[in-house]
Amino acid sequence: MIERRPLCILLVEDDADSRAALARLLNMSGHRTIAAGTVAEALQLARAHKCDVIVSDVGLPDRSGIELMRELSALYPIPGVAVSGYTDAADVTECERAGFLRHLKKPIDFQTLLDTIAELTNGGRMRGYSAPTSDSPGA
Repeated sequence: MIERRPLCILLVEDDADSRAALARLLNMSGHRTIAAGTVAEALQLARAHKCDVIVSDVGLPDRSGIELMRELSALYPIPGVAVSGYTDAADVTECERAGFLRHLKKPIDFQTLLDTIAELTNGGRMRGYSAPTSDSPGA
């Protein structure tokens, strides 16, 4: 049996009820969740806690999750999951260019989120993350 280690997950969601429910479920799944409601708060927490993965709403009150992902990627390599109600090709492409590796449509299925996090972090077995390189503009 392969042993999974708990992950540090930076969760960014402006809806307080959704943020609390997701954080509680992630914690119950054995992870340590650090939650923020704004980009400013998320950046402050990301500097204090080097997390393994970010799960972020795209539409946030102070700035966009896309801007957040770009700034976080400049701080340290971190795989990201964008969560949004918008899933047309242009929205998904914009998220990918910002550095998000996956895009999930709201309302999200919690098991799909857990599976996605496990996929992006090699099942929680590896510490650290090597960001894919890209020569495409905006990446």
